[in-house]
Amino acid sequence: MTTSARPDQAGSRLAELSTPALVVDHGPLERNLATMAGVWPGRRLRPHVKAHKTSGLARRQAELGHTGFTCATIREVEVMAAAGLGEDLLLANEVLDMHRLGAVVKSGARVTVAVDSDAVLAAAVAGGVREVLIDVNVGLPRCGCDPADAGRLADAARAAGLEVRGVMGYEGHLMMVADPVERAGKTAGAMAMLQQAHADVGGDILSGGGTGTWRTNAVVTELQAGSYALMDTAYAAQDDVPFEQALTVLATVVSVNSSKGYAVADAGLKAFGMDHGNPTLPGAAVWYCSDEHTIFSMEDGAPLPAVGDRVRLVPAHIDPTCAMHERMWVVDGNDVVVDCWPVDMRGW
Repeated sequence: MTTSARPDQAGSRLAELSTPALVVDHGPLERNLATMAGVWPGRRLRPHVKAHKTSGLARRQAELGHTGFTCATIREVEVMAAAGLGEDLLLANEVLDMHRLGAVVKSGARVTVAVDSDAVLAAAVAGGVREVLIDVNVGLPRCGCDPADAGRLADAARAAGLEVRGVMGYEGHLMMVADPVERAGKTAGAMAMLQQAHADVGGDILSGGGTGTWRTNAVVTELQAGSYALMDTAYAAQDDVPFEQALTVLATVVSVNSSKGYAVADAGLKAFGMDHGNPTLPGAAVWYCSDEHTIFSMEDGAPLPAVGDRVRLVPAHIDPTCAMHERMWVVDGNDVVVDCWPVDMRGW
């Protein structure tokens, strides 16, 4: 591992960062935020903070008018509220101990939780949460009640004294469908189930969608996209997802084997979410990742880098990658650090 001093203020250079490090390019980030805001302005977008897990980036999203947020963990809800970003927080996930969420509600933040069963509904009541969305299964084999059961569950919630704000249905199984026409058709089918449930449930909100269906979901009143801001290679493979790669993992070449034709960088399994595959390195072929290393060779006859050179690897899945790091460094076009955001929503 390198021993470079970790800078603690703006104005530092990219070359001074200790590696591995999350690096965010300010220009692409701002263009991504503007592109999404142009199609899903203000409260029509409920950014999913699980993608980046930093209240610093969430604050920038709020400055663009996106003042309602989607969270995946209780920790994310707590940090967002403590950061003054608790105007309207949705925990789009089933949890069975909501007492910490009840404490956030008492602090003055607005917290809504997804419920898909009587047991989770009872947990909301016991925990002190008073607003819910009925989570409907629209085809992803994960959480969500049957659309036909949504009305009954909503009636039970209201009978228990809760406010039912509407429905939620996440078509996550369709995010990576390669053909845009096929994705649009399947998304329409999934959202028809959500509309069916909403007819029985009522409320103002139909929540769902993501970066992969940002153009094709014409039903939801609010889009839960998150990856669009920073991006990864999985979403970049979609032809109709125009967002730029804003986040990379900076690594240092720590070993070179000229006779075998490969180099070794100091970022491996502990620096990347690997469920969507290896990270990529433009102009190179990644061989494999081990705990602390990525091994790669160069393409098209390009020379190997030297020991001490820096490389910027592109993660295949942004969400778990961000969760493995303590901070992300924002740099301008000249690789000067302009901000540092703690990844303060890690953990549970």
